[in-house]
Amino acid sequence: MSVFTRKIRGFRLLDLIGVGLLVIIIVGVYLAKTMAGTERADIARIERQIGAEKARIRLLQAEVAHLEQPGRIERLSVAYLNMAPVPAIREATADQLIQLSRAGAAPSAKAVSAVAAMVDGSGAVPGVPPPPPPEAQPARLAEVAR
Repeated sequence: MSVFTRKIRGFRLLDLIGVGLLVIIIVGVYLAKTMAGTERADIARIERQIGAEKARIRLLQAEVAHLEQPGRIERLSVAYLNMAPVPAIREATADQLIQLSRAGAAPSAKAVSAVAAMVDGSGAVPGVPPPPPPEAQPARLAEVAR
């Protein structure tokens, strides 16, 4: 008997092998399609996350641009550090820099006392007002940020 003519319960063995292979192929294609669908869903989820992160990046860049505005920084420096623009009479030309470096070789008494005050731990510098208390700072920050 050959494989082509042998029968099992009325079916040729070759037909049973063909049907078995067909079922295996159908199950394999179904599993591949199912896995591809889950991968497609994961890709779509990740693309949505990328879009959300890009929007967040744009928002943070806009916030940084707002926080770095020169006018805002100037207002904060005046409000918290009591800083002011340097008057034109305090600016030095290139020729005056050499003279200033020679004349400024010895530190002034005010600079020495300021460094001594910082080193001794008191933190009080003569001629400079103390910073506002910590509980007043958040209210001032909200006020200045507007």
